[in-house]
Amino acid sequence: MKKGTTGEASVHVQVPPEKVYDLVSDVTRMGEWSPECRQCEWLDDATGPAVGARFKGSNRNGIARWSTKPRVVTAEDGSEFAFVIEFRGKDITKWSYRFEPEGDGTKVVESFELLNDMPGSVAFFEKYLMRVKDRRADLVNDMHATLARIKAAAEGNAS
Repeated sequence: MKKGTTGEASVHVQVPPEKVYDLVSDVTRMGEWSPECRQCEWLDDATGPAVGARFKGSNRNGIARWSTKPRVVTAEDGSEFAFVIEFRGKDITKWSYRFEPEGDGTKVVESFELLNDMPGSVAFFEKYLMRVKDRRADLVNDMHATLARIKAAAEGNAS
């Protein structure tokens, strides 16, 4: 993927923004809703969302497995939670969750933005190990699945 690539998905949740923010910003629960992320844990004595806090994410897609160590860049209670993923010392991808009051609930918007071009090794990894032809479309599809699971958990209907 090239710098500037973005993707977005949204869902309406029948709970206040602060409640959904609390679920999403607890990264230790991300494995419950993400099709790709299996688990996350806070690093360096971090215990929750705060700008500068880091966590380790363990991921899987097909036979491919990898981990990341994202850094929180936005932690605005009830409004936005965002983090960036580094690769070789450069911020590569920014992931964001925005929580907007909407009627009697919340519009949750998940998005990503590629901040720098992915190295060729990552493209090889995605195409041949993950067997993904269109990584952007794959990520958008996963965001829809993630948001559906967050909605179910937030509304108390987790399956």
